[in-house]
Amino acid sequence: MNIELDCSAVQFDEKGLIPAIVQDADSKEVLTLAYMNDQSLQKTVETGETWFWSRSRNELWHKGATSGNTQKVTAIRYDCDQDALLIQVRPRGPACHTGHYSCFQKGEEKLHDRFAILNTLEQVIATREAERPEKSYTTQLFEEGVDTILKKVGEEATEVVIAAKNRSSEELAWEISDLIFHLLVLLREQRLSLDCVLAELEKRHRKQGSAR
Repeated sequence: MNIELDCSAVQFDEKGLIPAIVQDADSKEVLTLAYMNDQSLQKTVETGETWFWSRSRNELWHKGATSGNTQKVTAIRYDCDQDALLIQVRPRGPACHTGHYSCFQKGEEKLHDRFAILNTLEQVIATREAERPEKSYTTQLFEEGVDTILKKVGEEATEVVIAAKNRSSEELAWEISDLIFHLLVLLREQRLSLDCVLAELEKRHRKQGSAR
């Protein structure tokens, strides 16, 4: 992927560094905060994977060079003052050295809107895909691969049809929930974000809304 960035516009601090917020391009979860210098930024743009400057070791490091948990960069942006970076990536494994999907562990969460649970589910599924905890059903789905995931999507879609034919609101809500969950797993496996689906729906609405 060709990464477009005017590196000359970036404002490094007096130590030659700039903070880089790394975000999952699909789930939108913030994965880590690291620092870049001019060299690591250039290598990130050139290679399409994240490179940082280690302040503790005072050296350049390629994320995932030893662990294999590399991060494929999809976009780089700087803020209005040009002194902070937002790096959007598709991670191959956990971002944190502790083995967690994200370096930021969540505290108590509150639902702010009726669709917040979809964001939460998308982030949980991304965490499971990266960390692969044992005895997790979601881990099992990712381990068995796309054919198993597709089979579950098909089975749950059939269950939705049956529940609707039964005229059971409780059963229908249950089966639709199962279907949505497995669709989110499929989106993660295919590296397609829920935002892409929502954007397609919005595009169709704008195009066809007046005809409805």
